[in-house]
Amino acid sequence: MKNPVLIILCFLTFAALSSCSKDNGQEPDLTPENLTLTAKSSDVIAYNNEFGVELFTKVALAENKNFMLSPLSASAALTMLLNGCGGETYDQLKATLKYPEQMTISEINEVYKSLVSQLLVVDPKVKLALANAIFYRQGFSVKNPFLTIMDSDFDAEIAGLDFNLPSSLATINKWASDNTNGKIPKVLDEISPDAVMFLMNALYFKGDWSYQFDKDLTSEKPFYTHSSTSVDVSTMKGEVGSKVTGGSNYSAIELPYGCTNFTMVVIVPESNLSEFIGTFTPEKWATITSALDGQEEFGELTVSMPKYKFSYEKYLNDQLQSMGMIDAFIPGTANLSGIADASIFVSFVKQNTFVEVDEKGTEAAAVTTIGVEVTSFPPQPREFVIDKPFVFAIRERTTNALLFIGQVVNPLAN
Repeated sequence: MKNPVLIILCFLTFAALSSCSKDNGQEPDLTPENLTLTAKSSDVIAYNNEFGVELFTKVALAENKNFMLSPLSASAALTMLLNGCGGETYDQLKATLKYPEQMTISEINEVYKSLVSQLLVVDPKVKLALANAIFYRQGFSVKNPFLTIMDSDFDAEIAGLDFNLPSSLATINKWASDNTNGKIPKVLDEISPDAVMFLMNALYFKGDWSYQFDKDLTSEKPFYTHSSTSVDVSTMKGEVGSKVTGGSNYSAIELPYGCTNFTMVVIVPESNLSEFIGTFTPEKWATITSALDGQEEFGELTVSMPKYKFSYEKYLNDQLQSMGMIDAFIPGTANLSGIADASIFVSFVKQNTFVEVDEKGTEAAAVTTIGVEVTSFPPQPREFVIDKPFVFAIRERTTNALLFIGQVVNPLAN
């Protein structure tokens, strides 16, 4: 990843601020609307921040290009999946999402529902939209209690589709496009013959800076991709309201949107970006945000920042497995018994994102797609040929007591 400005966009939805843009040269009212949070809600947000930072760093260490993730979108989709998990699969996913061990799934769902309902309306000058969906193969038997929870707690669109028809692929991609204002037009290229369900979350954000940059001051400026290498990029400049903090190896600035419930935090490492990522922890993120929250005012400061726009796609299987979500991906081991009685597993977790930052503000979108497939058992062979060295064993089948075990290297040898 080459651009340190991009770091914060992974955490857009975790910022605890709100913003009202500057209109007709008048000073904006930068008074955020307070969200009503219970103690459990605050804990869940804090732990989900840990999930977001950990997921971000694991992806960042593997990428040397621009990218953006949405922890909120990923968490929402995976929490939907959590409702269908059982046994060790449930415990692993719950721990991966950093939910408190003592919290029940009902409490988790209630916190999610309350938080999302407030986020969507907290700032009328920022457009925030979140949608969930469950698309399943027609004829596949999905348990009614699971679908009921998806409807009541996640307000999910639920539809059975004939996955063999091209129109099903078009329907799923259209849902992603419609719920991201067209910014993510496609999330699937094809539907696997073994696919039985897709759990999806779409998140869309559009906010104007509280203090917008003057387009007349935008110009081409060098951006140093390495210490001795630079490229000329369109760079915004202006006297804008902001908060600044820093540490031993970084500087950070916070820029508000609308009425300041939502902000962008930009973290600029003093040295190599990859070295900083190696030290970037949830604790460091908490230190940065605490320092910013301790400042009451957004003081005006001359800020220069490049404009940027890109799309990104990432399969997150490896990162999530390294974070502890293991069994869900293993056919025959995954316990998704809350979804169906069939032997099913998670084939992929993927995120598609889009972001554009300019003088006016920021537009960002994400779609998280979880693919669920039925376990395919290999067909019985018509012939079984033993024509090479082999192992053999003798056991008692009802107890599986092993009586003998050996190997044959040469059947002619005595």
